Amino acid sequence: MDILEIMRRWPTQEAAFAHLERVRWGSRPICPYCGSDKVCPHASKDNKIPRWQCQSCHSAFSATVGTIFHHTHLPLPTWFLALAIMLNAKKNISNAQLARDLDLPYKTAWSLALRIRQAMLTDPAQNRLFHGIVEMDETYVGGKPRKGNIGSGGQNGGNKRKRGRGTDKMPVVGIVERNGRAIAKKVAKDGLSSRCLSDFFVKHVDAPSSIVMTDEYKGYRGLKAITDHYAINHKTAYVIGDTHINTIEGFWASIKRSWYGQHHHFSDKWANHYISEVTFKYNNRSNDNTFGYLMRHMVGGVV
Repeated sequence: MDILEIMRRWPTQEAAFAHLERVRWGSRPICPYCGSDKVCPHASKDNKIPRWQCQSCHSAFSATVGTIFHHTHLPLPTWFLALAIMLNAKKNISNAQLARDLDLPYKTAWSLALRIRQAMLTDPAQNRLFHGIVEMDETYVGGKPRKGNIGSGGQNGGNKRKRGRGTDKMPVVGIVERNGRAIAKKVAKDGLSSRCLSDFFVKHVDAPSSIVMTDEYKGYRGLKAITDHYAINHKTAYVIGDTHINTIEGFWASIKRSWYGQHHHFSDKWANHYISEVTFKYNNRSNDNTFGYLMRHMVGGVV
């Protein structure tokens, strides 16, 4: 959904709240505290925010209670615009750019975007086990060291810039279904061991009904004891029949484009939130109503 459509459909706080109520409850509000449907309109000083009174537990509430919109001082139309901007940004969007687009302080835009990325991170689609032909691989995210940092006492201890598994960049492990979903997570340096990679695979893949494709990294050798495992040797070929990891390589390209093109850096603490933004868009690339899907997830909607 584009920005003009957002502004046309929900130009006011009242219209945005009415939509949020329909998404969350359908035709009848339900108390988020006790689950009762015995509610009535609640007198509010601010008529722009419809509130309800539960006749069972006597609590007053609005449609934002228990959602990422709760306790926000931003108008809901601003939230809706932020959702549309983030979802339409192919290479993601930086917090600074979002602040400029919405005329918000940087810290406010950062907090708003973080909540939206948290919703993307907890997308239920990522919790369903993968199956069929899946590809598993690891990559490293981060920029090149500055020239002034290379040399005696520099980042790499005076050596040339290291690449591949010898780099100091952030390791990320991912799994992609052929013609399906993807999942990717930042891991620690020791998270690339055979045991850790096997645990990651078992957590996200239905092993008995799956076939996994990897490269020849020794950390994947433990997968042979779990499922059908085929490895492609990139020194000799990149594709042999159905044996390849080209799908996940394309997914990695999207992850890295978001780093180089927009964020340029994100900390270990929030790395999975930024990675989840790319993952969410990849998993919903065929969804014609990604805005509505994410909105329902954000409020636990019924429609």
